Amino acid sequence: MTLSERVDSDLKDAMRAKDAGRLGVLRMLKSAIKYSAIEKAGAEGQLDDAEAAQVIRKQVKQRQDSIESFEKGGRPELAAKEQEEIVILNAYLPQGLGADELQKIVRETIAEVGATSKAQMGAVMKALQGKVAGRADGKTLSQEVQRQLG
Repeated sequence: MTLSERVDSDLKDAMRAKDAGRLGVLRMLKSAIKYSAIEKAGAEGQLDDAEAAQVIRKQVKQRQDSIESFEKGGRPELAAKEQEEIVILNAYLPQGLGADELQKIVRETIAEVGATSKAQMGAVMKALQGKVAGRADGKTLSQEVQRQLG
């Protein structure tokens, strides 16, 4: 079952259970996936799981940004709602890398690329993107690469 099919199935389950919060998030997610597929390949386009996961990560990032804004604006109830949506969305993402595993992958990649300074960070990041395949966000990767090269 593809990620898109899983979202559709869970959407139907949420309708049957009358779970309004989950239903809203899944409808939005289905819409975002469909929009991305249309943008990529036209009306009959489909996304593979990696592309669908990228759409989900984008949605999570938007919610994280919203949480930050709501907290600055003194709206903790809206921040809590966004946090609940992130929990629902994260259920569809592959398991993230642990800190130890991330450090090991970064160390190995730096050795493979032969990087010795922060000036070569771009080459390391490019190599890492393929290896982690969405199991860690760019910001976390960048921080770890800087730490190890610095």
